[in-house]
Amino acid sequence: MWDGEYTVRIDHLKPLNYLESECQQMQQISDRISRLRENENLEEAARAVLKHLGELKRPYLTAVEDKLLGLIEREYGFGD
Repeated sequence: MWDGEYTVRIDHLKPLNYLESECQQMQQISDRISRLRENENLEEAARAVLKHLGELKRPYLTAVEDKLLGLIEREYGFGD
């Protein structure tokens, strides 16, 4: 989950039918977002972008979304 951990029964989950590679992509995106959200000095604009990216219902980022995430990572010392 993008904003915390939840416990649910398995019968309340629906399959997303993602390929293994898509699941890995989603995990990488989630890890990037989570790492940034732990920063106490994160500005509201950055927090809002991360919230939006975390709520996407697809296993990839568009080019613009990836650039936004990369910009935030660089701004807070996590980028290249």
